[in-house]
Amino acid sequence: MKFISWNIDSLNAALTSDSARAQLSRQVLKTIQEEDADIIAIQETKLPVKGPSKKHQELLAQWFPDYDYAWVTSCEPARKGYAGTMTLYKKGMSPEVTLPKIGAPEPMDAEGRMITLEFEDFFFNQVYTPNAGNGLVRLGDRQVWDEKYGEYLEDLSKKKPVIATGDYNVAHKEIDLANPQSNRQSPGFTDEEREGFTKLLNRGFIDSFRHLHGDVEGVYSWWAQRVKTSKINNSGWRIDYFLVSEGLEGAVSRSEMLDSGPRQDHTPIVLEISL
Repeated sequence: MKFISWNIDSLNAALTSDSARAQLSRQVLKTIQEEDADIIAIQETKLPVKGPSKKHQELLAQWFPDYDYAWVTSCEPARKGYAGTMTLYKKGMSPEVTLPKIGAPEPMDAEGRMITLEFEDFFFNQVYTPNAGNGLVRLGDRQVWDEKYGEYLEDLSKKKPVIATGDYNVAHKEIDLANPQSNRQSPGFTDEEREGFTKLLNRGFIDSFRHLHGDVEGVYSWWAQRVKTSKINNSGWRIDYFLVSEGLEGAVSRSEMLDSGPRQDHTPIVLEISL
């Protein structure tokens, strides 16, 4: 099976806007189309509380006619039009869809950050992990989230194998970002967040990219939009992951980043695995 994950930074903009950035986003959507994945996970959809509008639905049907989809949006007490996730899956699949609440600090559970699909032989979970925020104002809550999310995935894995993906908002090791020394206290590279990710893996999960590629350097999934030369200079971070339950690692044949051209921010990641 083939899986793709992408933090799109506004599905609405990618589908409906005529801006230069939206046009770049649609080029990425074409790349995703061509991959013909079984399941596509999208984070940071930024859709209204009621989800995809009629126009969104029409455009999704044009882009991905062979897929059904599940979605969750940010709702009160969280900010509207914030975060949000969507999972597309090939028609003919019949997963049981859940929108988990993990007991995270308010309002994280209301921000539309997770979707889980249960299939006969495995669980598929996508997540948009909360950012620690400017000045690390949300770091404490983020640590609680990491613990609660780890417990949730571990509970799933006791029932059947798990494939988990998304924007985890953390560069795990120094080789996962271009400038580790100058980012020691930056959101996504604090000791606390890195330790949280280590603890998650220690619950019985494998970072599929590192499993296949070892300690390769200079491969990233995110480049800051605010720094015009970040992608040109490959001054990036690897903060998007496909995790698999221990025992599945031998079935992984591909785990890498897709080319998003000149578009900065996140690039899609892809996993191929025999299940």
